[in-house]
Amino acid sequence: MSKPPTLTLPPAARAFRLATARGEFAAHEAVPVGPARGAALLVPGYTGSKEDFIGLLGPLAAAGYRVVAVDGRGQHESGGPRTQAPYALAELAHDVLAQTAALNTAGPVHLLGHSLGGLIVRAAVVRDPAPYASLTLLSSGPGAVCADQQGRTKLLVSALEALGDDMPGIWEAMRAMDPRDAPPEEPALAAFLRARWLGTVPEQLMVTGRALIEEPDRIDELAAAAPGLAKLVLSGESDPVWPVSEMDAMARRLGAARVVIPGTEHSPNAEDPAAVAAALAAFWKASEESSEGPLTSPTPVSS
Repeated sequence: MSKPPTLTLPPAARAFRLATARGEFAAHEAVPVGPARGAALLVPGYTGSKEDFIGLLGPLAAAGYRVVAVDGRGQHESGGPRTQAPYALAELAHDVLAQTAALNTAGPVHLLGHSLGGLIVRAAVVRDPAPYASLTLLSSGPGAVCADQQGRTKLLVSALEALGDDMPGIWEAMRAMDPRDAPPEEPALAAFLRARWLGTVPEQLMVTGRALIEEPDRIDELAAAAPGLAKLVLSGESDPVWPVSEMDAMARRLGAARVVIPGTEHSPNAEDPAAVAAALAAFWKASEESSEGPLTSPTPVSS
């Protein structure tokens, strides 16, 4: 579970609703003082939200980028139906393409997905790489999560299937399993984490949880679909969800740049946002400078 370093938006940012051809999504947006070099769309992970990227907004806007972080369908402050089909990865990938089109920018769009978000954004790029100047997979692996995490996720999905109408009860059971020596959370953060959980649609967690358990390795498919797209694999120096060695190998298979943020684990975006923002800005600028030919603007995506 990602824990934002702060819940306060920087001065350059605002909360708003991103209207798309596939509905509205809760979002945070930060804009640079002068003309933007490009735009970036940030997609959060399992049980996460747009707030996981708050620490990146200010530094990336200062580097010249318009940055939009979203809550996905059925996630935190974005609504969603109480049925399962709309949360398949293919549907969530359609949402990402619609969100990209709704940015309404003629410049480059850099796409980033954290953890589960990495599986979603790669499905979007496999479907249509044209709108993007680069793809970053942040703490996300080639396929299903490791065996230990599969076991944990199966337990959670089973609880949701049986008790999905009692999200407060599931939350209390989850928190009771926290390590006894875990440092206490600030009251505001604890309240936010609970509210985020209660705001997320149970069916979204069921379907995407199964995806984390069952997703096949699609790296060769991604490489074939977007051979010329600049790619970055970014992670902490250890990770309990996907082994760092798997991410190293994935980067080699994709011909991707590789960045490891020292002293961080599964959520370097929250654990050391300054270092992550610096790595992203450097990668995005390099990908723009090395691109050949005209950039393709996003085209509308219908539901």
